[in-house]
Amino acid sequence: MSKFTRREFLKTGGMALAGLTIAPSTILGRSHGHIPPSDKLNIAAVGIGGMGHTNINNVKKTENIVALCDVDWRYAKGVFDENPNAKRYWDYRKMFDEMGKSIDAVIVATADHTHAIIAADAMTLGKHVYVQKPLTHSVYESRLLTKLAASTGVATQMGNQGSSGEGTDLVCEWIWNGEIGDVYKVECATDRPIWPQGLNSPEKEDRIPKTLNWDLFTGPAKLNPYSEIYHPWNWRGWWDYGTGALGDMACHILHQPFKALKLQYPIKVEGSSTLLLNACAPQAQHVKMIFPARDNMPKVAMPEVEIHWYDGGMLPERPKGFPQGKKLMPDNGGLTIFHGTKDTLICSCYGENPWLLSGRVPNAPKVCRRVEGGAGGHEMDWVRACKESKENRVPCKSDFSEAGPMNEMVAMGVLAIRLQALNKTLEWDGFNMRFTNIGENETIRTVIKDGFQIHNGHPTFDKTWTDPVNAQAFAQELIKHNYREGWRLPDMPK
Repeated sequence: MSKFTRREFLKTGGMALAGLTIAPSTILGRSHGHIPPSDKLNIAAVGIGGMGHTNINNVKKTENIVALCDVDWRYAKGVFDENPNAKRYWDYRKMFDEMGKSIDAVIVATADHTHAIIAADAMTLGKHVYVQKPLTHSVYESRLLTKLAASTGVATQMGNQGSSGEGTDLVCEWIWNGEIGDVYKVECATDRPIWPQGLNSPEKEDRIPKTLNWDLFTGPAKLNPYSEIYHPWNWRGWWDYGTGALGDMACHILHQPFKALKLQYPIKVEGSSTLLLNACAPQAQHVKMIFPARDNMPKVAMPEVEIHWYDGGMLPERPKGFPQGKKLMPDNGGLTIFHGTKDTLICSCYGENPWLLSGRVPNAPKVCRRVEGGAGGHEMDWVRACKESKENRVPCKSDFSEAGPMNEMVAMGVLAIRLQALNKTLEWDGFNMRFTNIGENETIRTVIKDGFQIHNGHPTFDKTWTDPVNAQAFAQELIKHNYREGWRLPDMPK
């Protein structure tokens, strides 16, 4: 030791400690929760026929796909064939029972209504999770996953890949640098849906294909008679399984205002739409949310702000000075307009191609971490986080600490639409997840069937309505779903 200077000793010791971070699992062991960066993750995927296929392809070049689960083996066949060494399952619960110890991380890309229960079960088992957008089907489920992520310490990522793109970084940096002044209103829009919405419930029951387990697809939701109109893909427009155009696109389009303006819970919401049916999302919607003032930043204030959402072809007004002849809706199907006291910032879906209406090109400091590969590196950034210790982990760009509260904003938009028959601006207590201005004796009813038809050349507008139900109870079930018997979420961490 006398031959070593203090500096040499510290340098040698630091190298030794650094070496421990890449020690093989044969030394540290997976049983201790350590996954060295030099190891490949063992990844399972649940829901593989749609976006799950893309997610798998984006990680399989460097990681091991050890298990695949889907409720429709015909829809999933191509993915099964591409990954012959992965064990196949119908039920994710059986997969966890049989392979839980050998799975490090789970991709969840099922229908919206089963995101939360699958992700929550995986997280309580200590598995890292990548969950497709929208993160959950309800406000309560989003809050649960946020708290589970904090309590379990697993790496998390929602599948809104634009959060890893440089466009989102630039939007944040420009606003934080005061380039457009204080933002008082944001207008967001999408050209979705591109699937059927505004439909009556199917009146006949179709034969369930042998390759589909309809009971498992239904999961915690109400068990409806099977119809070909629900599956595959078109489930997005049906309230029991999806969240309509809001759930499909808002996580891509509302994330930039949520992050750049440091939003949390809205205090007021209201919604309007084309005909609202009890079972199916409407063809077009408008939602307005009011967020309270937040703490000011060094170069910009954060006053109370209005956030507007439009879909189904509805658009905000063209901003004054917007180029004549230029389409307001970009080709990628998403639009965001930030109205500031100095300038107007416009970007497309995922935050892409931001520009200022004044024509100025900002040169703001780069304060946001860039992801290698941008939006295309979203899954691999999650893989990176999975391999880092929870004490030293750099959070993903859509880590549940951010994605959870942001998804509550999306779920609130759905609530505003589904409660529009109350004919009021709803006041929201975000901390306690409850509306404060729905009376104890208020009732609400919705349309079961649109009976529009032409008779002898004249239109008739006969509608079939639900019986009036208690509005507080109806709202509470939308906030926190009553799961079907046999399905249960873990308790909310304190």
